[in-house]
Amino acid sequence: MTADSPNAPEPTLTSTNRENHVTTGATVWLTGLPSAGKTTIAFELAGRLREEGHLVEVLDGDEIREFISAGLGFSREDRHVNVQRIGFLAELLARNGVKALVPVIAPYADSREAVRKRHQESGTAYLEVHVATPVEVCSVRDVKGLYAKQAAGELTGLTGVDDPYEAPETPDLRIDSQEQTVQESAASVYALLSERGLA
Repeated sequence: MTADSPNAPEPTLTSTNRENHVTTGATVWLTGLPSAGKTTIAFELAGRLREEGHLVEVLDGDEIREFISAGLGFSREDRHVNVQRIGFLAELLARNGVKALVPVIAPYADSREAVRKRHQESGTAYLEVHVATPVEVCSVRDVKGLYAKQAAGELTGLTGVDDPYEAPETPDLRIDSQEQTVQESAASVYALLSERGLA
C-alpha cells in the first residue's frame, strides 16, 4: 500500500510532533510608578508561564516607545495615545492565545479603562495589577536614575512626582512589592491567573 493509496491510514499525532502549548490568551497590565518593580515581576512571571507551555510576550514600555511610539512625547495626550497603542497590541496577542504581560505605567485612569473596554468588547481576558510601591521606595530604587535627574532639575514630568499618577481604585490585584520578594509578587499574579482559569 502506498502513501497516496485511498486506503492508506490517516497520519496520527504523537507526543513527538504535537506542540505542547497552552493557548488561552490574556493581557496582564502591571501599572505603577517608575521603579515600582513592574518589569521585574513581569519577567519572573513570564519565565514560570513559559515553563508550563504558555505563549508569553512581555511588552516593555521603553521598547514600545522606541519602535512603535517613536515621536510621541510625555504630554497627557501623547501618553494616552501610547497606552492605546500598547493596549491594541496586547489585545491582538491575547486574542490569539498569547499571555501579554504589560509592565507599563499608564498613569491615567481613563486610558487604562479604554484598554479594558477594548478587551471586553472582543471577549479577551484582561487583568489589571497595581504594583503599589510607594514613591519613597521607588525613588530609592531609582532603577533608571529618573528620580535623581528630577531632583537635580534635569528632568520634568516624572510620573508620581511632578506629573500625575491616578492609582487604580479597584484593580484585579494590588501588590505591595516592597513587602515581598519578586518571586512572591509573581506568584500572586500567577495565583490570580489560576483563579480566573487562565493558568
